[in-house]
Amino acid sequence: MFQPSRSNRGSLSSAINIAELIYHSIVRQVRKQHNNAFVALLVNILQSMIFVGVFYLMFSILGMRGSAIRGDFIIYIMTGVFLFMTHSKAVGAVSGSEGPASPMMQHAPMTTAISIASAALGSFYIQFLSLCIILFGYHIAFVPVELADWAGAFYMLILAWFTGVAVGMVFLAMKPWFPAFTGVAVTLYQRANMIASGKMFVANSLPSFMLAMFDWNPLFHAIDQARGFSFINYNPRYTSWEYAFWVGVVLTVIGLMGEFYTRKHASASWSARR
Repeated sequence: MFQPSRSNRGSLSSAINIAELIYHSIVRQVRKQHNNAFVALLVNILQSMIFVGVFYLMFSILGMRGSAIRGDFIIYIMTGVFLFMTHSKAVGAVSGSEGPASPMMQHAPMTTAISIASAALGSFYIQFLSLCIILFGYHIAFVPVELADWAGAFYMLILAWFTGVAVGMVFLAMKPWFPAFTGVAVTLYQRANMIASGKMFVANSLPSFMLAMFDWNPLFHAIDQARGFSFINYNPRYTSWEYAFWVGVVLTVIGLMGEFYTRKHASASWSARR
């Protein structure tokens, strides 16, 4: 009887409150990389530009430019690098987000759902902003950027991010139970995708025995489909964006189930094991 009464919040008020919490959590996630958000963005832009430059030199020195799609060679490299980095950064951000045993969860408004959402959206915000700045600079300084289907290419970027979030949620559910193994597994997955993502080649050019080595990877499908949307003279025959989407849905469900089970059995001592 002496407790303060709670006013019933409507659905709109609750949605605004959750959106505000996610916004502040996104700001916190971005500032984890650097106290200055502009420096964090600049670092990410430099990483992307270094990736593009390294692959450009590698293709040129090894004489592999002939295996690329006819069209702008830099756009060919960017479609692979941007989707790879978006996927990889989403995996790292979500798998490294605050778990149920984190001290942040002791604050009443904070939940693991908000932590996961802010980590995922924060990583996409940085990657998308970096992509826009790099494409704008390339468009102004070198040649106009022309894509056959801008909307389709953008959807594939979102698909690469979505599958990265799904994989990260599975790792996040595993982390409290197997912290050391999960850290190694995340690193191995990100390093394996340097090759398994298929950003250095297109599916149509692969023989069948090599295609079987890559078509399990949803990122491989997303990158190949993105090149189909970007170049008018490339039609992907062996990949499907539907496959990547449904793999992301299945992994998201598995991750949510694992996170729910982990949250129900959370222990304060887990934070000391990391």
